[in-house]
Amino acid sequence: MQNVVIIGAGQGGLQAAMSLRQEGFEGAITLIGAEKGLPYQRPPLSKAYLKTGDADALSLRPASFFEKKQITLVDGTHVEAIDRAARRVMAGDRSFDYDHLILATGTRNLRPPIPGAEQALDLRTLDDALRLRNALDRPMRCAVIGGGFIGLEFAAVARALGHEVTLAEAAPRLMARAVSPETSERFLALHRDMGSDIHLGDPVCAVRADGITLKSGTEIQADLVLMAAGVVPNSELAASAGLAVDNGVVVDTRMLTEDPAISALGDCAVFPDPVTGRAVRLESVQAATDHARLIAKRLVKQVDDPYGAVPWFWSDQADCKLQIAGLAAEGDDTILRPDGAVFRFAGDRLSAVETVNDAKTHMQTRKRLAQGPVARAALEAAEFDMAQV
Repeated sequence: MQNVVIIGAGQGGLQAAMSLRQEGFEGAITLIGAEKGLPYQRPPLSKAYLKTGDADALSLRPASFFEKKQITLVDGTHVEAIDRAARRVMAGDRSFDYDHLILATGTRNLRPPIPGAEQALDLRTLDDALRLRNALDRPMRCAVIGGGFIGLEFAAVARALGHEVTLAEAAPRLMARAVSPETSERFLALHRDMGSDIHLGDPVCAVRADGITLKSGTEIQADLVLMAAGVVPNSELAASAGLAVDNGVVVDTRMLTEDPAISALGDCAVFPDPVTGRAVRLESVQAATDHARLIAKRLVKQVDDPYGAVPWFWSDQADCKLQIAGLAAEGDDTILRPDGAVFRFAGDRLSAVETVNDAKTHMQTRKRLAQGPVARAALEAAEFDMAQV
């Protein structure tokens, strides 16, 4: 193998390139990104960047790094097709041959079929964040569509900057896909205490020039509307190449597609959960970097280990750092520890622990879950002290 091409220059794609070099790969590496400029961190876009505007702090590596590591960065380039037979990708009038191809195409913001939705702003790229930050240079009435991590992080920053915030979530609770009802209630109280107006179970049915309209008929006046209604995986390129897709690019436990010359990683990849075997797609920077390291070891060292890292997630909202270790499913049982930590169970097995401003319990949980399953009875006997199980 002499030539690796990586489509997607986010943190996962960059990590794949770096890990290949760290594992001793001496062949050509081409990293193709759709955005102009150097790879950068996305998580701070909805938090620190909106406050500071410091784009330089987002950069993952300087330009000199790519030259030193002999990684060819092709930015501002959209890949249009994959020719699997010829092992070649096409981008406009350019083509790139590969011995192995890594898809790190990530996700894009979901645009629900709401009348007037094109008037709403996004928060996905640095350009999006700059546009939002510029709009917040004077007192604004902000309407947020979506009560997931991004919408709530933006809402917290906007309130801290003194703006009015109204948030509408179609589901009956906040962050419903990611956290327990108990954690949803805790953050609902946080945002309402900050002064945000939260509407639950009342979908947005129209975006107007002067605000949004809810299904109930409620009209909310706003100078700025942010669409934060979730994301969809960028899997069209894989699908057009004949690869299996199902809410993402389907891969096995080694992050390998049905084509032995193509891997996929990060937010665009659907893989078997190492604990339950169910197909999952994780929207997590850490998962993407773990995937990248696994792929690099397989390609360079022929290490065929299955992916088994413990999933973890975080969200910074106001002065609360939410951290989740493990992966729970809807309907998992919950036990609330007196200090506020939430333990979630799939039957008798611990599936996840949610904490707020409790890094110790979070790290203990990640360490313990990495060692194997944790039984509910053992936790109960230890009075839910992760250090004792």
